[in-house]
Amino acid sequence: MTREALHELSAPALVELYRRREVSPVEVARSVLGHVERWEQYLHALYLLRPEQVLEQARASEARWLKGEPLGLLDGVPVTIKDNIATRGDPTPLGTAASELIPASADAPPAARVREQGAVLLAKTTMPDYGMLSSGLSSFHKLARNPWDLTKTPGGSSAGAGAAAAAGYGPLHLGTDIGGSLRLPAGWCGIFTLKPSLGRVPIDPPYMGRAAGPMTRTVQDAALLMRVLAHPDERDSMSLPAQDIAWSSFDAGSDRLRGLRVGLLLEAGCGLAVDPEVRAAVQKAARAFERAGAVVAPMKPFMTQAMLDGMDHFWRMRSHVDMRSLPPDVKARVLPYIQQWADSAAGLTGEAVFRAFHQFHLTRVAAVNACRPFDYVLAPVSPLPAFAAELPSPTNDPLRPLEHIGFTVPFNMSEQPAASINCGYTAAGLPIGLQIIGKRFDDLGVLQVARAFELVREPQRPWPQPPSEAIHHVD
Repeated sequence: MTREALHELSAPALVELYRRREVSPVEVARSVLGHVERWEQYLHALYLLRPEQVLEQARASEARWLKGEPLGLLDGVPVTIKDNIATRGDPTPLGTAASELIPASADAPPAARVREQGAVLLAKTTMPDYGMLSSGLSSFHKLARNPWDLTKTPGGSSAGAGAAAAAGYGPLHLGTDIGGSLRLPAGWCGIFTLKPSLGRVPIDPPYMGRAAGPMTRTVQDAALLMRVLAHPDERDSMSLPAQDIAWSSFDAGSDRLRGLRVGLLLEAGCGLAVDPEVRAAVQKAARAFERAGAVVAPMKPFMTQAMLDGMDHFWRMRSHVDMRSLPPDVKARVLPYIQQWADSAAGLTGEAVFRAFHQFHLTRVAAVNACRPFDYVLAPVSPLPAFAAELPSPTNDPLRPLEHIGFTVPFNMSEQPAASINCGYTAAGLPIGLQIIGKRFDDLGVLQVARAFELVREPQRPWPQPPSEAIHHVD
């Protein structure tokens, strides 16, 4: 095994190598840092990359392993954490130049859990202003790009995390999701993610529909990270009680699909039309489920444009209220697109805001009812492949900003677990994400079904390499 390959290894593989003393966490840290150095000038996935601090953490881990006293399941494994997940002593800019750079007084729950297990914090990852875009466009961070095609977005708002996972910045990455911010970048970057059931992974501050979750190349790595993250934390008022979940049983083989009742949702009922290449890839995935013994049946769309617009208008008012409290010179630092979007709520009446808020409840009820006849549901993650990196959204219209989240946002509001896993590629070579949705609290089941699909899907293309290496390889 060459040192250059260490950044590609899974978290369980690294831990086993540490246990056998065949590889040191310091060697792994140097391999990841070297790989980041080759990639990062193109991707802009990271914030607060501090190589000396990374190596200091790795040396401490190495010392623990040499004593046979690892801290926990992730000791010495590199991990990145999204900008908006607070890490003690670091500022939390939320992707916007309008934020005050005040050091956080404590780790947010996901950061605390990985640190307790000995993980090496490689860096924070970039995101758009306030997490309100499905792209890597930010007034604070450099523009994040997709490693599969540098002219395309990695998605958002967990933009840097998606790019970092696809590029091989180590095995484990932590992101967040309130309308698709884990699944959209996972789908567009060809990686795996699980948006857990609400409260399964505590987060601070908690908010309706907001979840934190793993972003990885494999289901195996995500299952290990869930084992670490899924513990109650009283800072999250929606945190679920402690539960003994056998995360290590994520691999039940392809037989896990046999006899399952699976719904196939190919139309969101709102927003943008589904791209033909996306539709074909999801249908092909459904046929793989059928060949493995699942019973797949079509689902009618349950979302409406009124639901999507209502959620949009409520979020506009929330952001409008937040930004109205900023001094004019500070507000002016926010991306103009976000300013226009938030300012458009200025004329909404109290009744209009109430009616907009009510759409969250209607969405929740509709999603649960639509999924009830099925064990699991398959759907596209997004109606379209990754779009131009410079655009804030596919429509580039602040009055039509959420037209691409009709497949993802309902499952935030219904609190159901939903994964994204790669199911194919466009003719241009861009990944296409398949969404796998389970019933509320069935996070392990979603991981098992995703692992089964991982086993039966067609072979995946090689992960993208830094441009200079790709050119050298062609030569």
